[in-house]
Amino acid sequence: MDLVSEVKMAQMASTEKVRYIIDEVRKGKILVLEKGLNPMEEAKLIEMTMSIIQPEVFSGIEMQSYPSGEDTSILGKLFKKQITKRLTVIGPANQLKTLKKDRNLISALVSASK
Repeated sequence: MDLVSEVKMAQMASTEKVRYIIDEVRKGKILVLEKGLNPMEEAKLIEMTMSIIQPEVFSGIEMQSYPSGEDTSILGKLFKKQITKRLTVIGPANQLKTLKKDRNLISALVSASK
């Protein structure tokens, strides 16, 4: 399991982040990102993952994150500030299973690599 800092991810372009995540997960690693991906990056990650799935070799990814606190200020509501993700857990679908997720907790079962 690798804990990836916000600083490391901020140094990469969106495509670089997605490629990094896919490469590491294909090696069997589970990544915990200090700050999650934006919606466009998540969509690109899912799109790229779907294009490389091979059931015997790579079964895809499991990804869970929870949003940061919502901006309840009048300006935040008025401008509908985009909610960013905080802590994101990403891993091989055959090793990481989400058991429970709520606003402040992600419970996952991690199995040995296959």
